[in-house]
Amino acid sequence: MRAARTTVASATAVALAVIATGCTEKSDAKAGDDHLISVTATDDKCEVDKKEFPAGHIELAVENKGSKVTEVYILFPDDRIVTERENIGPGTKQNVTAEVKAGSYQIACKPGMKGDGIRQQVKATGGGQTAKRDPKLDAAVAAYRKYAQEQADETLPLAKKFADAVKAGDLEAAKAAYAPSRIGWERTEPVAESFGDIDPKVDLREDGLEEGQDLEKDWTGWHRIERSLWKDKKLTDRDKELADLLIKDLEAWQDRVNEAEITPTSMANGAKELLDEVATGKVTGEEERYSHTDLVDFKANVEGAEMSYGLLKEVAAKNDPELVKELDKQFAALNTLLDKYREDKNSYEFTSYDKVGKEERKELSDGVNALAEPLSKLAAAVVK
Repeated sequence: MRAARTTVASATAVALAVIATGCTEKSDAKAGDDHLISVTATDDKCEVDKKEFPAGHIELAVENKGSKVTEVYILFPDDRIVTERENIGPGTKQNVTAEVKAGSYQIACKPGMKGDGIRQQVKATGGGQTAKRDPKLDAAVAAYRKYAQEQADETLPLAKKFADAVKAGDLEAAKAAYAPSRIGWERTEPVAESFGDIDPKVDLREDGLEEGQDLEKDWTGWHRIERSLWKDKKLTDRDKELADLLIKDLEAWQDRVNEAEITPTSMANGAKELLDEVATGKVTGEEERYSHTDLVDFKANVEGAEMSYGLLKEVAAKNDPELVKELDKQFAALNTLLDKYREDKNSYEFTSYDKVGKEERKELSDGVNALAEPLSKLAAAVVK
């Protein structure tokens, strides 16, 4: 689930993650470059210095001058996401590399990481095609699309097993099926989020409801049923309805994976988003606050990020060998750290997160932050 949906109570945790992961990234773009777009975000404005720019690789130089944590998106006219960067803390800067074809877009800032955001209409100009890229990157995109589809296809039977247990009123079977049903989703969540409408239906946390939404009527998906299983300790007719709705929404995700706009930069940015998900949801224990299965999600997020990185690694190594060396090191270190919390490296049976102490959580957070910082540079490395 997007870390954007954050309560006041968790703002401190988010801010700490931002301090660690929201540092300014080095950029090869220079002022006056047509492909460099400055975005200034405040609590009530989203200012861009260009309303038109050439299609191809662009770079958003984002500065948050507001008092709230914000996110910045490039959106298609139908609200599908081209790329995004979440958890940009007050007084911090981030550079985001993206690839856009000629056409109309919106750049949106979301102060407080809520709502539809403050939007600016922009246009990428040119002949409708981005610059020719390395065939190895085209192969990486094709391989990642296949991976995302496989994850969706493999999720449905697991989700149906979970839903069937819920509809049968079998609490223990539903609890056992819950975490496995989420693994494929968590591995490829940036693809699902790119559609805009599916993620809030299936993966919304209790505190993610927008103002005016009703907890009982508008909250759907995995976490709503999670609360019934572990907190309420009972399954109602509403839960059984929600189980059917979950499958319907996941089938929509499965059907739409092939429509996702996937580029080398969106893969790289998506890998960073997955680490941000870990930093602001899994490490804090907020994502799976009732089931405490956070480490299952954590591992799946890391696996998804590592898949994107692995597919892009050959080109990135050619352009920035030192970055690849550091990423290899940090992925290995984080995976070794996670292995401490499961019986064997091939198992998805992890320690319940409520049994993980404060110092151990800090160690996990430090490992995530050590990986997130170099990972934020991957998109720039693959387009050099």
